[in-house]
Amino acid sequence: MWNSIVIVSITTLGLLFVSRLSSAFEGTRLSESDWVGKPAPELTSGEWINAEPTTLSALRGKVVLLEFWTFGCSNCRNTVPYMKKWYKKYAGEKFEIIGVHTPEFATEKVIANVKKKTAELGIEYPVVVDNDYKTWNAYHQQYWPVIYLIDKKGIIRYVHIGEGRYDETDREIQMLIVAE
Repeated sequence: MWNSIVIVSITTLGLLFVSRLSSAFEGTRLSESDWVGKPAPELTSGEWINAEPTTLSALRGKVVLLEFWTFGCSNCRNTVPYMKKWYKKYAGEKFEIIGVHTPEFATEKVIANVKKKTAELGIEYPVVVDNDYKTWNAYHQQYWPVIYLIDKKGIIRYVHIGEGRYDETDREIQMLIVAE
């Protein structure tokens, strides 16, 4: 009987600890809507593919689509045709796409592998390699892929986690490009 009471007490204390621990971290991961209307955190340093290094500050005046992805993620690979379509359709003086390649597995940290996969996928837009997770952490990321649309003033106006909503995203891009 005493063993049962001790086990129940330990289990209760463990659940209480986990509950308090998760409450302590509540709010550190932001949902799609939590980001809308907030200034976009700056990109951190990393190796760049298809472009010279840049910053979001340097891109003020353009709408920026920032996508967190990794080449080993099938969901991320499924978004590539849409990213390429938007890059071809809108890129220029009013729009830019930047892929933030943040690895999930060790093989995805190897720069040569990222370059090879980027080329194989036909990605021509700029990609920054975020091996140290600094940009990932600045955005409180936990998923691949995630799209952020940042307006011409550097404010996040749209966020989408995962695949899909391509028509909606396209409409948002168009609205942000024509907005002053």
